[in-house]
Amino acid sequence: MKKFILSLAAFIFLFSGLSFCQLKIGFVDSKTIMSKLPDALDAKQKIDALIRDWQTELTKMENDKKAKEEDYDKRKLIMTEQTRNDLEAEIKKLDQQITDYRDKKFGTNGELFQKQEELMKPVQNKVFNAIQDVAKEEDLDFVFDRSGDIMLMYAKEKYDITPQVMDKLKLQ
Repeated sequence: MKKFILSLAAFIFLFSGLSFCQLKIGFVDSKTIMSKLPDALDAKQKIDALIRDWQTELTKMENDKKAKEEDYDKRKLIMTEQTRNDLEAEIKKLDQQITDYRDKKFGTNGELFQKQEELMKPVQNKVFNAIQDVAKEEDLDFVFDRSGDIMLMYAKEKYDITPQVMDKLKLQ
C-alpha cells in the first residue's frame, strides 16, 4: 500500500506539469479521531472485555494442565504403566484443547478477528464518510492518513482536516 501511494505521488509530481499548482492535498490523523469517537471507544471496550474473558478461561485451562502435570510428576514412580499412560494421554489432550482454544479465539480467523471486524467496521465507515464529506467540502484532490503506514515528512498544519472531520462527527 505504501509503495502504491508513493508511486501515485511520484506520478502526480512527474506528469502533472502546470496543473500541479492546482492540486489540493489534505491529511487527517485517524488515530486522534478514533481515540475521541465514542463508538470506537465503546467497541474497544467490548473487544477488551472479550479478550479478558477469553484470557481468563485460557489461564484456567493452563493452570489445570499444570496441576495435572505436577501431580503426575509427583506420583509417576508409584503408578502402574497403564495409569501413567492414561495420565500422559490426558495431559496431551489438555494441551491440545489449550492450543485449539487459543486458535479458535485468537487465531488468524478466530473470534477476536471476527469481532473486531463486526464492531469496528461501522465505526470506520462512519469516519471514512466524514473524511469524504470534508474532502468534498474543502475541494481536496487527495487526503492522506498520517497515523498509518503513510508517513509525511512535512505537512503544513493548514492542510490538516482532522478538526473538520471531528466537527463533522461532533467530537471535542
